[in-house]
Amino acid sequence: MTAPVPTGRRERKKAATRQKIADTALRLFLERGYEAVGIRDVAAEADVAVTTVFSHFASKEALVFEQDEDFEQRLARAVTDRAPHEPLVPALRREIHALVRHCTADGAAPIWRMIDESAALRKYEESMRLRHAESLATAIAAEPGLSRTATACRAIARFAIDAFSVAREADDPEAAVDEIFRMIEAAWEATGPS
Repeated sequence: MTAPVPTGRRERKKAATRQKIADTALRLFLERGYEAVGIRDVAAEADVAVTTVFSHFASKEALVFEQDEDFEQRLARAVTDRAPHEPLVPALRREIHALVRHCTADGAAPIWRMIDESAALRKYEESMRLRHAESLATAIAAEPGLSRTATACRAIARFAIDAFSVAREADDPEAAVDEIFRMIEAAWEATGPS
């Protein structure tokens, strides 16, 4: 699942500008170091105004996590767009596998090193993960037929988001996702109606 491709000329142009800014920022951050690059540097290198950068990204940290909204939507869609009668946990496992593959692909290691070395980026990532978990919990709680408490929905959502983080750092990310999701499946089943 990917974000819909903009169809109108204006939407395509906005999307291209946004991607150009994000790509430029990431290249500069990796070349010079995250702390050494300012928003003005990114704007100048991307040949856009500082206000244009901020019209696409709320903060400097958001430039690093430019797919944040897409990931959040993908997680919610894993719940809402799953096939009729498809169990929740396998649908979430499939999406977490896809996100882990994306975030462990060739070329991702320097980005994660940069994130790990920056207190601001680690803090942003943590707040992003909490927001994703809340969004996912809301999607789970809204699904008819799942009949779990709000606490169970929030816990499973947090477990799924944390599965991504733990697996991303594992020697074998795919196997880690499967191992973690066996635990999530057991927890989900334990919260079900008696």
